[in-house]
Amino acid sequence: MIDVTAAERELGSAFLPRFDAQGLLIAIAVDSRSQEILMVAYMDAEALAKTRETGLAHFHSRSRGRLWLKGETSGHFLRVQEIRVDCDQDALQLLVTPEGPACHTGARSCFYRRLDGDTLERLED
Repeated sequence: MIDVTAAERELGSAFLPRFDAQGLLIAIAVDSRSQEILMVAYMDAEALAKTRETGLAHFHSRSRGRLWLKGETSGHFLRVQEIRVDCDQDALQLLVTPEGPACHTGARSCFYRRLDGDTLERLED
């Protein structure tokens, strides 16, 4: 493990991702055109490497315990245009071009409901 100071991670130019105790980073997929948040998932080192290598969003499926290519069963891939890194390098913003709905429910975004009191209200697509 590389010993990195907070200043190096926060102010330097080296990519030094800070994975959590489970080896994961938060990855937020954002539509590169509309800037709408499409989904939030996790990446491990393998998913990050595959995403950078292929240009297609890969994630770590916590429920399956394995690498997951977004769209592998649905065909609704997320083509990564740019990866942005937050200040302490423990979260990524993926600017993507979606090829179909991002949510497994068929909604354009996983954020298709809003909280109104104690009730979830579906937003229009």
